[in-house]
Amino acid sequence: MLPGPDYRHGSNAFGYALGIPTFWIGTAAPGPASVAEAALAIESGMCTTVVIASGQAQVHTDKDSVAPWTRPENEFVECWGLMTPAEFALSAREYMHRFSVTQEQISYVASVIRNNGHRNPEAVYHGRGPFTTEDILASRMIADPYHLLDCCTTGEGGSALVLTSAERARDLPNRNVRVLGGAWDSWGPTYTHPPTYDRTAMWGRKAADAAFARAGLDRADIDVYELYDNFSWEIIRYFEALRYCGVGEGADFVAGGAIEVGGRYPVVTDGGTMSHSHTGESQRIQRVVQAVRQLRGTSAANQVADAETAIVAQIGDVVLLGAD
Repeated sequence: MLPGPDYRHGSNAFGYALGIPTFWIGTAAPGPASVAEAALAIESGMCTTVVIASGQAQVHTDKDSVAPWTRPENEFVECWGLMTPAEFALSAREYMHRFSVTQEQISYVASVIRNNGHRNPEAVYHGRGPFTTEDILASRMIADPYHLLDCCTTGEGGSALVLTSAERARDLPNRNVRVLGGAWDSWGPTYTHPPTYDRTAMWGRKAADAAFARAGLDRADIDVYELYDNFSWEIIRYFEALRYCGVGEGADFVAGGAIEVGGRYPVVTDGGTMSHSHTGESQRIQRVVQAVRQLRGTSAANQVADAETAIVAQIGDVVLLGAD
Protein backbone atom coordinates (compact mmCIF):
# COMPACT_ATOMS: atom_id res chain seq x y z
CA MET A 1 0.00 0.00 0.00
CA LEU A 2 1.45 3.36 -1.04
CA PRO A 3 -0.66 6.33 0.12
CA GLY A 4 -0.36 9.50 -1.89
CA PRO A 5 -2.66 12.09 -3.45
CA ASP A 6 -4.21 9.25 -5.51
CA TYR A 7 -3.86 6.37 -3.07
CA ARG A 8 -5.35 3.49 -5.04
CA HIS A 9 -3.91 4.39 -8.46
CA GLY A 10 -0.46 5.07 -7.02
CA SER A 11 -0.44 1.82 -5.07
CA ASN A 12 -1.56 -0.18 -8.09
CA ALA A 13 1.19 1.28 -10.25
CA PHE A 14 3.80 0.77 -7.56
CA GLY A 15 2.84 -2.85 -6.91
CA TYR A 16 2.87 -3.62 -10.62
CA ALA A 17 6.29 -1.99 -11.07
CA LEU A 18 7.67 -4.22 -8.31
CA GLY A 19 6.43 -7.28 -10.15
CA ILE A 20 4.20 -8.48 -7.30
CA PRO A 21 1.61 -10.92 -8.75
CA THR A 22 -1.27 -9.73 -6.52
CA PHE A 23 -1.47 -7.41 -3.55
CA TRP A 24 -3.85 -5.68 -1.14
CA ILE A 25 -4.40 -1.89 -1.34
CA GLY A 26 -5.87 0.27 1.39
CA THR A 27 -7.95 3.38 0.90
CA ALA A 28 -7.44 5.35 4.14
CA ALA A 29 -5.51 8.60 4.14
CA PRO A 30 -1.83 8.23 5.07
CA GLY A 31 -1.05 8.49 8.76
CA PRO A 32 -2.97 7.11 11.73
CA ALA A 33 -5.94 5.95 9.63
CA SER A 34 -3.82 4.00 7.16
CA VAL A 35 -1.94 2.35 10.04
CA ALA A 36 -5.21 1.25 11.65
CA GLU A 37 -6.54 0.01 8.31
CA ALA A 38 -3.35 -1.92 7.58
CA ALA A 39 -3.44 -3.57 11.01
CA LEU A 40 -7.03 -4.68 10.37
CA ALA A 41 -6.04 -6.08 6.96
CA ILE A 42 -3.20 -8.10 8.48
CA GLU A 43 -5.39 -9.30 11.33
CA SER A 44 -8.09 -10.48 8.93
CA GLY A 45 -5.63 -12.32 6.69
CA MET A 46 -5.96 -10.11 3.63
CA CYS A 47 -2.20 -9.57 3.65
CA THR A 48 0.89 -10.32 5.74
CA THR A 49 3.06 -7.21 5.36
CA VAL A 50 2.10 -3.64 4.47
CA VAL A 51 4.26 -0.71 3.34
CA ILE A 52 2.86 2.77 3.95
CA ALA A 53 4.92 5.44 2.23
CA SER A 54 4.65 8.92 0.81
CA GLY A 55 6.95 11.73 -0.22
CA GLN A 56 6.92 15.17 -1.76
CA ALA A 57 9.38 17.38 -3.63
CA GLN A 58 9.23 20.31 -6.08
CA VAL A 59 5.59 21.05 -5.26
CA HIS A 60 5.91 24.35 -3.42
CA THR A 61 7.81 26.46 -5.96
CA ASP A 62 5.98 29.78 -5.59
CA LYS A 63 7.86 31.12 -2.59
CA ASP A 64 5.89 34.37 -2.54
CA SER A 65 2.63 32.58 -1.77
CA VAL A 66 1.28 29.94 0.57
CA ALA A 67 1.74 26.31 -0.40
CA PRO A 68 -0.49 25.23 -3.32
CA TRP A 69 -2.42 22.64 -1.33
CA THR A 70 -3.60 25.41 1.03
CA ARG A 71 -5.30 27.38 -1.73
CA PRO A 72 -7.52 24.92 -3.62
CA GLU A 73 -9.61 26.08 -6.54
CA ASN A 74 -12.95 24.81 -5.24
CA GLU A 75 -16.17 26.60 -6.13
CA PHE A 76 -16.67 29.90 -4.28
CA VAL A 77 -13.52 29.37 -2.20
CA GLU A 78 -10.31 30.75 -3.65
CA CYS A 79 -11.75 34.12 -4.69
CA TRP A 80 -12.90 34.76 -1.10
CA GLY A 81 -9.57 33.88 0.48
CA LEU A 82 -10.70 30.73 2.25
CA MET A 83 -7.28 29.11 2.14
CA THR A 84 -6.24 26.66 4.85
CA PRO A 85 -5.00 29.17 7.48
CA ALA A 86 -8.22 31.16 7.15
CA GLU A 87 -10.33 28.01 7.39
CA PHE A 88 -8.70 26.76 10.57
CA ALA A 89 -8.67 30.27 12.04
CA LEU A 90 -12.48 30.34 11.96
CA SER A 91 -12.95 27.68 14.62
CA ALA A 92 -9.97 28.88 16.68
CA ARG A 93 -11.30 32.45 16.90
CA GLU A 94 -14.80 31.26 17.76
CA TYR A 95 -13.39 29.05 20.51
CA MET A 96 -11.44 31.96 21.96
CA HIS A 97 -14.57 34.10 21.97
CA ARG A 98 -16.77 31.46 23.59
CA PHE A 99 -14.36 30.56 26.37
CA SER A 100 -12.45 33.83 26.91
CA VAL A 101 -9.14 32.38 25.80
CA THR A 102 -6.27 34.78 25.08
CA GLN A 103 -3.89 34.98 22.16
CA GLU A 104 -1.03 34.25 24.55
CA GLN A 105 -2.60 30.96 25.64
CA ILE A 106 -2.89 29.83 22.03
CA SER A 107 0.60 30.87 21.00
CA TYR A 108 2.20 29.21 24.02
CA VAL A 109 1.49 25.89 22.30
CA ALA A 110 3.46 26.97 19.24
CA SER A 111 6.44 27.98 21.38
CA VAL A 112 6.56 24.52 22.96
CA ILE A 113 6.47 22.71 19.62
CA ARG A 114 8.98 25.01 17.97
CA ASN A 115 11.37 24.51 20.88
CA ASN A 116 11.10 20.76 20.37
CA GLY A 117 12.27 21.31 16.80
CA HIS A 118 14.97 23.74 17.96
CA ARG A 119 16.50 20.89 20.00
CA ASN A 120 16.12 18.27 17.25
CA PRO A 121 19.12 17.95 14.89
CA GLU A 122 16.82 16.43 12.24
CA ALA A 123 14.42 19.39 12.21
CA VAL A 124 14.35 22.28 9.75
CA TYR A 125 14.17 24.67 12.71
CA HIS A 126 17.08 23.06 14.56
CA GLY A 127 19.10 25.70 16.41
CA ARG A 128 16.76 28.55 15.45
CA GLY A 129 15.33 29.02 18.95
CA PRO A 130 14.66 28.98 21.73
CA PHE A 131 11.20 30.46 21.20
CA THR A 132 9.02 32.28 23.70
CA THR A 133 5.33 33.03 23.48
CA GLU A 134 6.31 36.63 22.77
CA ASP A 135 8.34 35.49 19.75
CA ILE A 136 5.28 33.77 18.33
CA LEU A 137 3.11 36.85 18.87
CA ALA A 138 5.74 39.12 17.31
CA SER A 139 5.61 37.26 13.99
CA ARG A 140 3.30 38.73 11.36
CA MET A 141 -0.42 38.00 11.36
CA ILE A 142 -1.58 35.45 8.77
CA ALA A 143 -5.24 34.78 9.64
CA ASP A 144 -6.50 36.03 12.99
CA PRO A 145 -5.72 34.56 15.53
CA TYR A 146 -2.83 32.84 13.78
CA HIS A 147 0.52 34.54 13.46
CA LEU A 148 3.16 33.16 11.11
CA LEU A 149 4.78 31.05 13.85
CA ASP A 150 1.39 29.64 14.89
CA CYS A 151 1.24 27.93 11.48
CA CYS A 152 2.98 24.93 10.01
CA THR A 153 5.86 25.30 7.59
CA THR A 154 6.53 23.55 4.27
CA GLY A 155 9.33 21.26 3.23
CA GLU A 156 10.40 18.34 1.07
CA GLY A 157 10.95 14.75 2.07
CA GLY A 158 9.15 11.52 2.83
CA SER A 159 8.15 9.00 5.46
CA ALA A 160 7.50 5.26 5.43
CA LEU A 161 6.36 2.48 7.74
CA VAL A 162 6.32 -1.31 7.52
CA LEU A 163 3.64 -3.28 9.34
CA THR A 164 3.51 -7.03 9.71
CA SER A 165 2.11 -9.66 12.06
CA ALA A 166 3.36 -10.02 15.62
CA GLU A 167 4.68 -13.50 14.78
CA ARG A 168 6.81 -12.23 11.90
CA ALA A 169 7.95 -9.15 13.83
CA ARG A 170 9.49 -11.27 16.60
CA ASP A 171 12.32 -12.24 14.23
CA LEU A 172 13.21 -8.61 13.42
CA PRO A 173 16.10 -6.75 15.10
CA ASN A 174 14.28 -3.66 16.39
CA ARG A 175 12.00 -3.46 19.39
CA ASN A 176 8.49 -4.30 18.28
CA VAL A 177 5.77 -1.67 18.45
CA ARG A 178 2.22 -2.98 18.43
CA VAL A 179 -0.89 -1.32 16.99
CA LEU A 180 -3.29 -1.45 19.95
CA GLY A 181 -6.32 0.27 18.41
CA GLY A 182 -7.32 2.83 15.84
CA ALA A 183 -10.22 4.48 14.06
CA TRP A 184 -11.11 7.52 11.97
CA ASP A 185 -14.10 9.77 11.41
CA SER A 186 -15.09 12.74 9.26
CA TRP A 187 -17.48 15.69 9.28
CA GLY A 188 -17.84 16.53 5.58
CA PRO A 189 -16.02 17.90 2.52
CA THR A 190 -13.16 20.16 3.52
CA TYR A 191 -12.23 23.19 1.40
CA THR A 192 -15.87 23.36 0.32
CA HIS A 193 -17.67 23.91 3.63
CA PRO A 194 -16.01 26.09 6.31
CA PRO A 195 -14.75 24.11 9.32
CA THR A 196 -16.72 26.05 11.91
CA TYR A 197 -16.27 25.37 15.60
CA ASP A 198 -19.56 23.51 15.98
CA ARG A 199 -18.62 21.23 13.09
CA THR A 200 -15.02 20.48 13.96
CA ALA A 201 -14.45 20.99 17.69
CA MET A 202 -15.07 17.32 18.54
CA TRP A 203 -13.61 15.93 15.32
CA GLY A 204 -11.82 12.71 16.29
CA ARG A 205 -13.78 12.04 19.50
CA LYS A 206 -15.67 9.04 18.14
CA ALA A 207 -12.45 7.67 16.65
CA ALA A 208 -10.62 8.07 19.96
CA ASP A 209 -13.41 6.38 21.90
CA ALA A 210 -13.28 3.41 19.52
CA ALA A 211 -9.46 3.24 19.61
CA PHE A 212 -9.25 3.31 23.41
CA ALA A 213 -12.02 0.71 23.70
CA ARG A 214 -10.21 -1.63 21.30
CA ALA A 215 -6.89 -1.13 23.08
CA GLY A 216 -8.34 -1.58 26.55
CA LEU A 217 -6.49 1.52 27.75
CA ASP A 218 -7.48 4.54 29.80
CA ARG A 219 -6.51 8.06 28.76
CA ALA A 220 -4.08 8.19 31.68
CA ASP A 221 -2.15 5.19 30.29
CA ILE A 222 -0.64 7.21 27.42
CA ASP A 223 2.96 8.46 27.68
CA VAL A 224 3.53 10.29 24.37
CA TYR A 225 1.17 12.51 22.34
CA GLU A 226 2.12 12.84 18.68
CA LEU A 227 -0.63 15.20 17.52
CA TYR A 228 -0.86 16.84 14.11
CA ASP A 229 0.19 20.44 14.71
CA ASN A 230 -0.90 22.25 11.57
CA PHE A 231 -1.96 25.23 13.75
CA SER A 232 -1.37 25.98 17.41
CA TRP A 233 -4.97 25.88 18.67
CA GLU A 234 -5.45 22.41 17.19
CA ILE A 235 -3.40 20.91 20.04
CA ILE A 236 -5.84 22.42 22.55
CA ARG A 237 -8.73 21.11 20.49
CA TYR A 238 -7.28 17.60 20.47
CA PHE A 239 -7.08 17.37 24.24
CA GLU A 240 -10.73 18.40 24.53
CA ALA A 241 -11.95 16.19 21.68
CA LEU A 242 -9.99 13.19 22.98
CA ARG A 243 -11.61 13.65 26.44
CA TYR A 244 -8.50 14.64 28.36
CA CYS A 245 -10.27 17.70 29.72
CA GLY A 246 -13.63 19.39 29.52
CA VAL A 247 -14.79 21.54 26.64
CA GLY A 248 -13.38 25.04 27.08
CA GLU A 249 -10.71 23.84 29.54
CA GLY A 250 -8.00 22.97 27.03
CA ALA A 251 -6.01 26.22 27.20
CA ASP A 252 -5.57 25.85 30.96
CA PHE A 253 -4.94 22.11 30.58
CA VAL A 254 -1.87 22.59 28.35
CA ALA A 255 -0.42 25.50 30.36
CA GLY A 256 2.39 25.46 32.89
CA GLY A 257 4.66 23.00 31.10
CA ALA A 258 2.12 20.16 30.91
CA ILE A 259 2.76 19.53 27.20
CA GLU A 260 6.51 20.09 27.26
CA VAL A 261 8.99 17.23 27.21
CA GLY A 262 9.25 16.35 30.90
CA GLY A 263 5.62 17.31 31.45
CA ARG A 264 2.76 14.86 31.85
CA TYR A 265 1.51 15.19 28.25
CA PRO A 266 4.55 15.72 25.98
CA VAL A 267 3.35 16.65 22.49
CA VAL A 268 4.87 16.66 19.00
CA THR A 269 8.29 15.67 20.28
CA ASP A 270 10.20 15.99 16.99
CA GLY A 271 8.92 19.52 16.29
CA GLY A 272 6.11 18.44 13.99
CA THR A 273 4.89 20.43 11.02
CA MET A 274 5.79 23.70 12.73
CA SER A 275 9.52 23.11 13.07
CA HIS A 276 10.54 19.59 11.95
CA SER A 277 9.03 19.57 8.45
CA HIS A 278 5.81 19.55 6.50
CA THR A 279 6.26 17.23 3.56
CA GLY A 280 2.65 17.08 2.42
CA GLU A 281 0.91 13.73 2.83
CA SER A 282 3.99 12.09 4.31
CA GLN A 283 4.06 14.38 7.36
CA ARG A 284 1.04 12.56 8.75
CA ILE A 285 3.01 9.33 8.51
CA GLN A 286 5.89 11.12 10.25
CA ARG A 287 3.70 11.53 13.33
CA VAL A 288 3.49 7.73 13.54
CA VAL A 289 7.22 7.36 12.80
CA GLN A 290 8.06 9.66 15.70
CA ALA A 291 5.74 7.78 18.04
CA VAL A 292 7.51 4.53 17.11
CA ARG A 293 10.89 6.13 17.76
CA GLN A 294 9.75 7.30 21.18
CA LEU A 295 8.56 3.82 22.11
CA ARG A 296 11.83 2.30 20.92
CA GLY A 297 13.87 4.91 22.79
CA THR A 298 15.52 6.11 19.58
CA SER A 299 14.14 9.65 19.20
CA ALA A 300 16.78 11.99 17.83
CA ALA A 301 15.91 14.49 20.58
CA ASN A 302 13.36 15.07 23.32
CA GLN A 303 13.20 11.39 24.29
CA VAL A 304 10.42 10.74 26.80
CA ALA A 305 11.74 8.60 29.63
CA ASP A 306 10.32 5.06 29.87
CA ALA A 307 7.74 5.65 27.13
CA GLU A 308 5.57 2.56 26.66
CA THR A 309 2.44 3.87 24.96
CA ALA A 310 1.68 6.62 22.45
CA ILE A 311 -1.33 8.19 20.79
CA VAL A 312 -1.13 9.60 17.28
CA ALA A 313 -3.98 11.88 16.22
CA GLN A 314 -4.33 13.66 12.91
CA ILE A 315 -7.54 15.69 12.67
CA GLY A 316 -10.16 12.88 12.87
CA ASP A 317 -7.77 9.90 12.70
CA VAL A 318 -6.45 8.17 15.84
CA VAL A 319 -4.14 5.23 16.45
CA LEU A 320 -2.74 3.90 19.75
CA LEU A 321 0.66 2.22 19.85
CA GLY A 322 2.42 0.20 22.54
CA ALA A 323 5.96 -1.12 22.94
CA ASP A 324 6.32 -4.89 23.29
